[in-house]
Amino acid sequence: MNKEDIVRMLDSENIGYEITEHEAVFNMGELSEISMPYPGDDAKNLFVRDDKRKQYYLITVKGDKRVDLKQFRKTYGTKPLTFASPDDLKEIMDLTPGSVSPFGLLNDKEKKVIFYFDRAFLNGTGKTGVHPNDNTATLWIDSEDLIKIIKNHGNTVNIVDL
Repeated sequence: MNKEDIVRMLDSENIGYEITEHEAVFNMGELSEISMPYPGDDAKNLFVRDDKRKQYYLITVKGDKRVDLKQFRKTYGTKPLTFASPDDLKEIMDLTPGSVSPFGLLNDKEKKVIFYFDRAFLNGTGKTGVHPNDNTATLWIDSEDLIKIIKNHGNTVNIVDL
């Protein structure tokens, strides 16, 4: 699914959202230079894999958080983790670096990526700001709706404190 497909899907399912169009951003530093309507609710997305390339994970946290992959491994019982390659990202979620998003899971035909979502998004406004598989926009969606979309697609979803 691309940006237009995601917007059509949200509209057809009557799921509320706001979209902020902006210049392409490739990291949280670049995003912080853009005026956003919900700056505390933007997401950082890490696409990682285990050392045997058997299991893939998408970790979504608030943009100002750091994720210690060694601690993540200990807490969630994974094998050693490293960032997945751009080729893995393209093959599994049909995305390019800089556009990683939970919406990319909708392109995971084999549902091989396990999703870890930071519970902190359920507090405050309850919104999550993610790319709609395109790093020239941020889509603001109710976190509960985002979780439901990914669960309905069939990927494993873990809501955790990160």
